Amino acid sequence: MRGVSSMADALLTAEQRELQQVAREFVAKHVIPISAEFDRTGEFPEFLVLEAKKAGILCLAIPKEYGGCGYSSLTQSLVIEEYAYGDLGVCTSLGGNGLSSYPVMIAGTDAQKRFYFTPLVEGGLGSFALTEADAGSDAGSCKTVAQRVGDEYVLNGTKCFTTSGKYAKSLCIIASTSPGTGTKGLSAFLVEGGRKGLSVGSIEHKLGIRSSNTVELVLNDLHIPADHLLGKEGDGMNIAMKTLDMARSMNASQAVGLARRAMDESIKYVRARYPGGKSRPSQAVQFKLADMEIQIAAARAMVRHTCSLKDAGFPYSKESAITKTLCADVAMRVTADMMAIMGRYGYSEESAAQRLVRDAKIQQIYEGTNQIQRIVIARQLLSEAERSSGVKAGE
Repeated sequence: MRGVSSMADALLTAEQRELQQVAREFVAKHVIPISAEFDRTGEFPEFLVLEAKKAGILCLAIPKEYGGCGYSSLTQSLVIEEYAYGDLGVCTSLGGNGLSSYPVMIAGTDAQKRFYFTPLVEGGLGSFALTEADAGSDAGSCKTVAQRVGDEYVLNGTKCFTTSGKYAKSLCIIASTSPGTGTKGLSAFLVEGGRKGLSVGSIEHKLGIRSSNTVELVLNDLHIPADHLLGKEGDGMNIAMKTLDMARSMNASQAVGLARRAMDESIKYVRARYPGGKSRPSQAVQFKLADMEIQIAAARAMVRHTCSLKDAGFPYSKESAITKTLCADVAMRVTADMMAIMGRYGYSEESAAQRLVRDAKIQQIYEGTNQIQRIVIARQLLSEAERSSGVKAGE
């Protein structure tokens, strides 16, 4: 493993570099040796959850007072990058504990945090259930309904593409408490895994991230206590958007780790073709390697910039969208260049390259497609221009 250059890490603290090394060793020992097999079977290596807990890198975002790691965003991103270097499917599952925890960190009471976080820090996985068949980028089309009945809510509906839904011990589910009102009627609810009325429907068999568990969740008269509502009725969309803002720099970190792995696989292939430095690859190949490294360095720098803004308490929503978009696109370009360098060897199932190419595409899709990110960026640019000029767009 070539790893990250020392200069790229020059501004990290000693503790961050130590944790980065812990994550790197975890991936080398537990993830890389099994990634090809679990990609082939499409199964989730559940034993890795407890191994990550033993290594102290499972619940990265959960505050220390609730038993989690309580790491800063920048520190979390270092671990996520290493996870993705080993296997993006594994990273999606283990990193999902952060995504599913963000809504509770944003809007949860102390009692809700203890209820939700405890199963995760004990070695469980969490899920964030937002997407539906007709409500992907358009969350306002959500058809899952939550009806208040006495001191309970009763949820009915179906969620799809729910990461770790089969294994989740704690779930945050978005449902409408006011059907027909679009995003204004969305609310967020906390549900423990295995509760009566919650079941797994179909299991997704995916092009990439095959070692992550992705399922349809069926909610059939799912009764939960009324105090499992996060915030107030109608707060769901705001909670979900803040959650995705927080998650996008982690998603971008995944893309950097994946691109770094593609770079290392390319270098390993080139060195095998030209051993001992007795000859050099063509200038075209050298240029590709250089361009790949340039893109990875820029993507990593943007991740760390955005994480630093968030950790310092500055606004970071636009930067989060920029970072997610840039890094996802870099992952796609770098894996494509890797395949061009390797040719037919990269296309073989015997090579890790074909898995990296398949995994890369999801980075442009989940946690907000890159098209949606561009809309977010453009709208914020126009809003900033309006505030500075005092003139609304179109006037």
